[in-house]
Amino acid sequence: MPVSHDPPGSLTLDPGLTARAAVAVRGLRTSGEVHVWCWELPTRTDPDDLALLSTQEYERVLSFHQERDAAAFVRSHAAARRAVGELLGVPAAEVAFGRRDCPGCGDTGHGPPSVTRPALPLAISLSRTAGRGVLAVRAGTRVGVDIEALRGIHSQNVVDMVTTEAERAVLQALTPGDERDRAFHRVWTRKEAVVKAVGVGLIGTELNELDVRADLTGRVEVRHAFQGQHTLWAVEDLDVGPDWTACVARPAATATGPVRLHPVPPPVR
Repeated sequence: MPVSHDPPGSLTLDPGLTARAAVAVRGLRTSGEVHVWCWELPTRTDPDDLALLSTQEYERVLSFHQERDAAAFVRSHAAARRAVGELLGVPAAEVAFGRRDCPGCGDTGHGPPSVTRPALPLAISLSRTAGRGVLAVRAGTRVGVDIEALRGIHSQNVVDMVTTEAERAVLQALTPGDERDRAFHRVWTRKEAVVKAVGVGLIGTELNELDVRADLTGRVEVRHAFQGQHTLWAVEDLDVGPDWTACVARPAATATGPVRLHPVPPPVR
């Protein structure tokens, strides 16, 4: 199926829309809020979703071997455009995504995602897992979000590889089964959210040295070290349903506003 419009970013955004979006971003900076959207992932591709994708994203869709995986990718990128468009007051089709330079190596091919149109100081992070996708947006340059479907953790080697000694002690004190599995996934999503906010990903972090305070619920502060530099992040768990865990991270120094969780705007048919 061909893309039904010019790929986002190929046209000049109307100055009136840009001005409206700039006002929205200034409001976000003043409030310090983080906005998070969560959505269900379909098993079949929706043509209305597909029509929002860029040519590059459409080519990525063609590389998937399973329809379910393609549909999840398409819905997530379309939903992200609808959410950002709603937040900024611009049509979803006018929103374009790209990537910032990787903080670790400077490569633009795998750096953190960014909104390239409207070209405004807006940080975004996108994640998906079995059945759910999630997007976080805030004014600035840094935010990270992660979501994971709950499943049984049967390998102690996996736990040892990604947790600190203090985190393992907390997990071992919990009842084996659902309680311990949920706590492990909370630890994992916190770590993922932080490294995505930092921008270096899992490769640039020793996860078994990154302590995310498994003993605490709600908002916590997490210190991340990379190439001799230490940064402090405000990390908050998200309520996205009983079968998933999710978390958002942002710089602690500017984490002054609340996290607001929204449903994704529906397609305009």
